[in-house]
Amino acid sequence: MSSQTNQPRVKRRRVFYIPGYDPIPPRRYRELYRSESARQAAISGYEISVSPKTGEGLYGWHVHSVQDGAEVHTDVEVLVWSDIVRSSMSNSIAATYLQMLRTAWIYISTGVLWRLMRLRKGPVIAALYPIVMLIAQLLVAMAVVIGLTVLLAPVLSLVALVLSIGVAYVMMLWFRKIDNKLFVYYLMHDYAYSAASGGKTPPELAGRLSEFSNAIAAALTDETDEVLIVGHSSGAHLGVTVLADLIRSGRVGADGPELSFLTLGQVVPMVSFLPNAYDLRADLRFLSKREDLAWVDISAPGDGCAFALCDPVAVSGVADADQRWPLVLSAAFTQTLSAERWRALRWRFFRLHFQYLCAFDHPDRYDYFRVTAGPLSLGHRFADRKPSGSRIVRSVSKYVSVQA
Repeated sequence: MSSQTNQPRVKRRRVFYIPGYDPIPPRRYRELYRSESARQAAISGYEISVSPKTGEGLYGWHVHSVQDGAEVHTDVEVLVWSDIVRSSMSNSIAATYLQMLRTAWIYISTGVLWRLMRLRKGPVIAALYPIVMLIAQLLVAMAVVIGLTVLLAPVLSLVALVLSIGVAYVMMLWFRKIDNKLFVYYLMHDYAYSAASGGKTPPELAGRLSEFSNAIAAALTDETDEVLIVGHSSGAHLGVTVLADLIRSGRVGADGPELSFLTLGQVVPMVSFLPNAYDLRADLRFLSKREDLAWVDISAPGDGCAFALCDPVAVSGVADADQRWPLVLSAAFTQTLSAERWRALRWRFFRLHFQYLCAFDHPDRYDYFRVTAGPLSLGHRFADRKPSGSRIVRSVSKYVSVQA
């Protein structure tokens, strides 16, 4: 992290957080920020406090921090699309199995699955996990039907079959009820939502992203020093679309606040590799060459749900010779977490996927609360950092066109 004291100081900042595919209300992120920022401040020796947001508008909170002798005020707002997520998840068991077949066919028939496997195995395994588990749950239910029918048939004949099917159905309902522990239906809906249109942005989401652009544009007219957009997980590729629209429309002034973009645990290739993702690929290429933007991409090989250290522009096949962004860096969980915490978290894949928003025991490489509430803008904070030497920058996607 940059330690220079002669860098321009940020006194006021606006942060817009774009969640991934998550049905949870935005207050979850406020509580996560409050608890983890306090923990990080105790470890790192700075002051930070979170208070409720005043006024109307987007859901958010205010952060006051004193770091490196500088006082900083930050307003964090969540760009909510959890209602769209919940609506997309309201499928029956049968509809979920149809989603599974359709999604698997899209990724396999287009050859995208094999291309993704050439990047990182972790997120591909995460994508296959719900398919394997849904099939396993169905096989268990079928085994119950067959077993009970054979056992009861000599006594009850047809009634045995009906009873067996009823028991199997109750079992399938139970599997879905405990999905908050298994994440099978949740992940299936996630991948199905992105794949349904072959990479195009669904109409209801496109309208919401336009609202996000408007909110950020308004912030760029405020008396603030930095406007920082944070895209986590699938929120990363949504952020790409939002910022590209914002800049193309001429709403980023040369004399306004610094515009910064931080992507965390991105899964961009899951969408940009799809055949119809023309707009996303065009947006990736567009942002990668901007001089009016600082874009830093943070991931970690220990995060099995992200395409860790994969340059989203390069692997999508749209990098030009004059590519500037993103600066791809590693959060290096094995080094930034204590040995004890790493042992406790390494097999909790979904918790690790949110570690970027949490406290680190040894935050020399990356500290979310210095980035969002510290006195340096994103660009200045990482100005002296070189990209990770183990990042993947080769073109892997089969589909690279930016025009339909």
